[in-house]
Amino acid sequence: MISSNVNGTGSINWSEIYNRQKKKLQENFKDPVQINPNAIFANNETSLSEIDIYGFDYDYTLACYKPELHYLIFKLGQEALIQKYGYPSELINIEYCPDFAVRGCHYDVRKGLLLKLDSFHNIQLGTVYRGTKALSDEAVKTLYGGIHVSLEDMNTFYGTGPMYQLVDLFAPPEMTLLCNLTDFFMENGIPYDPEYVFHDVRSAVQGVHTSGLLHSQILADLETYLDKDSGTSDLLESLVSQGKQLFLITNSGFPFVDAGMKFLIGNHWRDLFEVIITKARKPKFFNESKRPFRIYDPQTNSESYDRVLKLSKGKIYQQGNYYMLQDMTGWYGFNVLYFGDHVYSDLADPSLKHGWRTGAIIPELEREIIRSNCLEYQQAVKWLNILQNLIENAQMDTTQDTTEIRQSWLDERKEIRNYTKSLFNAQFGSIFRTYHNPTYFSRRLARFADLYMSNVRNLLNYPIEHTFYPRRMELPHEPHV
Repeated sequence: MISSNVNGTGSINWSEIYNRQKKKLQENFKDPVQINPNAIFANNETSLSEIDIYGFDYDYTLACYKPELHYLIFKLGQEALIQKYGYPSELINIEYCPDFAVRGCHYDVRKGLLLKLDSFHNIQLGTVYRGTKALSDEAVKTLYGGIHVSLEDMNTFYGTGPMYQLVDLFAPPEMTLLCNLTDFFMENGIPYDPEYVFHDVRSAVQGVHTSGLLHSQILADLETYLDKDSGTSDLLESLVSQGKQLFLITNSGFPFVDAGMKFLIGNHWRDLFEVIITKARKPKFFNESKRPFRIYDPQTNSESYDRVLKLSKGKIYQQGNYYMLQDMTGWYGFNVLYFGDHVYSDLADPSLKHGWRTGAIIPELEREIIRSNCLEYQQAVKWLNILQNLIENAQMDTTQDTTEIRQSWLDERKEIRNYTKSLFNAQFGSIFRTYHNPTYFSRRLARFADLYMSNVRNLLNYPIEHTFYPRRMELPHEPHV
């Protein structure tokens, strides 16, 4: 509680308290706390001493892509919309803006809006866009009857409503293309149904993946799209040298993975893994038991017809399922740590259903930590907390002067919130938080991932017996100590 300062009339001098608190902050807050951008962070206590088997996804986990890949996805998506879906050829002139969208946003298919939700399904005001144009807070509240989105309206992981979450690392160019299309139709007075546009863009971008076009473009120029200095080779070699068993489960096909791993590690990469599974069909791999493994022959590019009764090192497997993997290897529970970038396809089922330890790879984390390490951000957040405490305490004083002062503080709070948001992304802010709550993405990450980090190579910064401890969370009713 802030101590009361009583003036001659017996009322609290809130302006004086405000000035004193601000001066104190400016004089004393000089050295920002520095968080290591290459650290590993724990949602759940995890001891590496218990881990004997390390599993990995490929894309955006072992394979770290450069920003050029998003430009490629955007361009291929444009071309597919024009050539296969009959969209206007003028769309090809739109350039990709890498700073518009952030991962984890939701798209309201029926209303044609891109927005960010917090962990309570509340819309973060100031992050709702039709195309690349922001909607006012009043317009948002009118459209949604407030700011809450019901559980039934969610689509990813829960219901079948109109709210699609764009959660993987290929999503930013897809979201940007979708918003650019909306701008094009509105600016040219072309009637459009946002639901049709969404599904056309979704199909176009997904088609770039499933057709093999994206993979062929990447394979033609690995140097442009893959980060060879990502540290993947050093990590895998280190784990094997310390007696750990490795496996790979990826939805990508073997020729694509093989070329990338040879580029990143060398021709011997397959020798590092006990089991290699491609075209796994995640998340179905983790929750269906009917699809058996098939042996893939890289020489003939063909699959075997024989029943697979055991998994042998040196062979390549396709499809399969978790239950057969467990039966054939005996890998289960807390001695397995699996890394992936997709919180639903890679991490949810292994964590919730099968008891594996999980590690999320969040490349955006490094940039966000660097931003939050700056003095300006930490001063703003510190003052925001002080200001909110002032607002909370002053609301019990109903005098006219105090009511006016409190309103000015609320206006100042809004300005600070918008400033701290803009330090991460001008439109949507941080992928991890709204103004005061974790984002919907962040809550899912905390539920499905024991650990999270910007790059899997961050494991090299820790001894093999290291234990990761989560920060003790202070509950609202507990004393601030």
